[in-house]
This record gives sequence, structure tokens and C-alpha cells, in this order.
Amino acid sequence: MKNIILTADRPTGKLHIGHYVGSLMQRINLQNKGNFDEYIVMIADAQALTDNSRNVVKVRDNVLEVMLDYLAVGLDPKKITFCIQSQIPALSELTEYYMNLVTLPRVLRNPTVKSEIAQKEYDKEEVGVPVGFACYPISQAADITAFKANIIPVGDDQEPMLEQTREIVRSFNRTYNKDVLVECKAVLPDNEVCCRLPGTDGNSKMSKSLNNCIYLSDDEETIKKKINSMSSFPRNIEDPGIIEGNVMFTYLKAFVNDEHFKKYYPEFNNLEELTKSYQKGGIGDGRIKKFLNDVMQDVLRPIRERRREFEKDIPSLIEILKSGTVKANKIANETLNEVKETMGINYFNDPNFVNEQINKYNKTN
Repeated sequence: MKNIILTADRPTGKLHIGHYVGSLMQRINLQNKGNFDEYIVMIADAQALTDNSRNVVKVRDNVLEVMLDYLAVGLDPKKITFCIQSQIPALSELTEYYMNLVTLPRVLRNPTVKSEIAQKEYDKEEVGVPVGFACYPISQAADITAFKANIIPVGDDQEPMLEQTREIVRSFNRTYNKDVLVECKAVLPDNEVCCRLPGTDGNSKMSKSLNNCIYLSDDEETIKKKINSMSSFPRNIEDPGIIEGNVMFTYLKAFVNDEHFKKYYPEFNNLEELTKSYQKGGIGDGRIKKFLNDVMQDVLRPIRERRREFEKDIPSLIEILKSGTVKANKIANETLNEVKETMGINYFNDPNFVNEQINKYNKTN
């Protein structure tokens, strides 16, 4: 079996550090290992429109913002095929066929979908759930299976979506009695903290819509302000510090390494030592925020600088996306044709179809 990697992001805003530790770092590791036959990164604008249909400009304006972030973190167009979802018609057609293999209650039971519905308040009767949004997991299954991708680097909140994809794959192969589609597996971050980085406000999820993100492209002053505004537990400096649920330490677990201590906090050798001392008391949250700011600036500065360089040649970015989308169309169309052949609806490319119909009506006459 070939190793085919597929990942995607919705262009509803610039990418943030939750994306970085939750998926982008895994993508870079997989890229650098080179153990793949095809590597596709998709900008999922069609999925973004399922809850932004009345604000298409928001999606349109963020396509290149996401592409800039991809290149800034180190994803290499010489190794990766970048493409735009809405420009690959086969994905919509596959989605339509897969809809017949999934019940509406099953889709709405998907934990990720339920969470998003609640967050966007679609569960309120006067708003209602858009059909396109409810079909989000089916569309994602089409994206994955169109390229026969079997390796999907994601955060753990996407695992229910991948399980739904696997169900669709099994259902299709079983229904049409042929192993055409390929099952996929998630590649999760090694660091458990990175699976779902909380927002700066302590909310369990970092989200653009909740305005609790640190973006990869944020400037130094913005990063500093966001870190200084992080929620923390009220206490006197001599009181024991609380670690559980402490956003500052969650971020440190995700980003800090021993070199950061040598550069910015030489009183300690590593995070374990700092954690124990903080728990005893005597270290204020202001000092922790200063250290966290030093760490985050260290991590994000080179990303921001590379992004500025790529911003100088936007036509090249558009060409990368255009040529990648052409290639992606070719692959997706091959899968679509195979699916239609398996289902028996490739009428004009099926040499048996005409003969079957002629024989059928000759018998009746």
C-alpha cells in the first residue's frame, strides 16, 4: 500500500499556534522523514463556506493567508502538492454518492459536529443547522478518499471525523463488494498537551471565532499583550502556585525546551524544576509570563520573518496553488471514475452498457 498523506485547513483566518502544535509540526516531521508516495495539503474553502455562505469574502481573503502560513512554517512545495478544495469538482460528486451511505442521525451524532453546532449556536431553533454543515463529515470523507490518503496528521478533535470516514469506506466497499476505497488513520502529536491547546482565555479550545488565539503572524508586541492578558489564578506571590488548568504552564509544556531555560531562565534547568519551584510558592505569574513571552517570541520570530519574505512574491504563491490544484484534479478524477465504475454508473465508458440494453430490449420485442 502506498503512503499518501492528506491534511487540510479551513481558510477562515490566519493559522494560530494551536494549528502549529496540533498539526503543522506533525506535517513538517512527516515531510522531513520523506516516507510517503504523495503528500497533499488542501485549503478547504468549500467546507469553510458551510458556515460562512453569507460572508464569502472572509473565505476568499484568507486563502492566501493560510498558504503564507504553510510556507512560513516550512512546508515545502517541492515535496507537497498544495490545492484548493472548491476547484476540484470530483470532491463534490463523491460527497453526493457518499451521502447515500450515511444516515442523518449518524452525522449529527458525530462529537466534533455536535461541538461545532453548539459553539455556533446552530442548535437554537430559530437558527437551524445548515445542511451543508451537517454534511461536513461526508465532505471530509470525500477529500480523504479522493486521494486514497491513509495518513492524516490532525489534532485529537478530528478523530471522530476520521472514524466517520472509515465507516463510509467500509460501507462503500461492502455495498459494492469491491475494495476500492482506502481506510485512513490519524497521526496525533506526540505531546498530549499539543493535541488540543487551550485558548489564551483558558477556554478548552483555541478558536478564531472565540478571539483567544495567538497567530503565527502576530508581531512581538501583540504576542506580549496576549500573553500578559492570559487568565491566571489569583494568589499572593508566596502562596503555592496551581499547575492544573494553568494556561501558562500548558503553553510552556507545548513549546519550551531546555535551551530556552539556558537563554531566558538560567535559574532552572528544565520545566520540571520550574514547575516544582512554582508549586512551592515564591514565583509570581508575572515572571512566568515574561519567560513564556521569551519562549514564544523565540519560536514565532523565524516563522514571521519567513512569512514576510513570501509576501513579497504573491504571484508565485498563486502559481503553486494553481499547478497543485491541476495535479490534485487529475488524482481525484481517477478515483471518481473508479468509484463510478464500481457503482455501475459510468454509462458512456462502459462497453457492456450498450450491449446489455440492446439485448434487454431485443428480448422484450
